[in-house]
Parts: sequence; C-alpha cells; structure tokens
Amino acid sequence: MTQNHQFAILFPLTVGVSAVACTIFVHAFALAAAVNLFRYEKKRGRTGAGALIDLAIVTLVVSFAFVAHLIEIALWAVLLVVCGEFQEYGSAYYHSAVNYTTLGYGDLLLTPSWRLPGPLEATKGALMFGVSTAMVFAVIQRLVLTKFEHLRY
Repeated sequence: MTQNHQFAILFPLTVGVSAVACTIFVHAFALAAAVNLFRYEKKRGRTGAGALIDLAIVTLVVSFAFVAHLIEIALWAVLLVVCGEFQEYGSAYYHSAVNYTTLGYGDLLLTPSWRLPGPLEATKGALMFGVSTAMVFAVIQRLVLTKFEHLRY
C-alpha cells in the first residue's frame, strides 16, 4: 500500500517537474530571441536612434515574453488534458492560466492525485514573470545607456 501511495505522489510530481523543464526552454528561447533582436538592432545602429525605434524594440521584447507565457500555459493545459483531468482544452487552458499567474480562483479543481503539479506551475509562473521583467528592464536600461553613450567622458 505504501508503494502505491508513493507512486501516486511521485508520478504527478515527475510529470510536473518535466513540464517545468519543458517550459523553461520556451522561456529561454524567448530570452534568446530578445537578446538577438537587441544585438541585431544595435549592430544596425538603431538602438537609441529615436523614441519610436526604441519603443518598437521594447514592444517586441515584451511581445516575446508575453507569447512565451501563453505557450507555457498552453503546454500545461495540454498536460492536463493528456492526464485526463479535463476533457475540454478551453477549461484546461483557463485552469492552467489561473495557476500560472497565481490567481488561484479555485473554481476548477483537479482530482486529489493531480493537485501536486499545481503549485509547481504557480512557482514556475512567478519565476518566469520575474525573468520577463528582468528581460524588459535590461533592454530598457541598454537603450537608455545607448542613448547617452556620447556623454561619457
């Protein structure tokens, strides 16, 4: 009986940790895209060249982060459907979004055996929002520094 209980805990935990690993790669891809965009624009001499160009760069970086979050929520939703927790993808996506953003409405609950991955998704979502914030902040900081590079002495 103890082995069944351990399996009931370890399997959802392993599935959740695997989902965390997969979605970290999604966010790493978005971060790499932002870095490459900034390097490309800097090489072309466009960073700091004008407010509209800088706004476009920041908008693209925010968009990369936002799309990464949506994809990560979608991957968790697919996992919930595959595990049989939801029959309908829309409900799974909604539940995943509520967990990922740490809203925690609690209006859709998973079965007791699959509740363990929920906190993993919430923790991962909170961490990735931090990464996204750092990514956008770094781009804005570099744009400001580029704008005033000529003032250094």
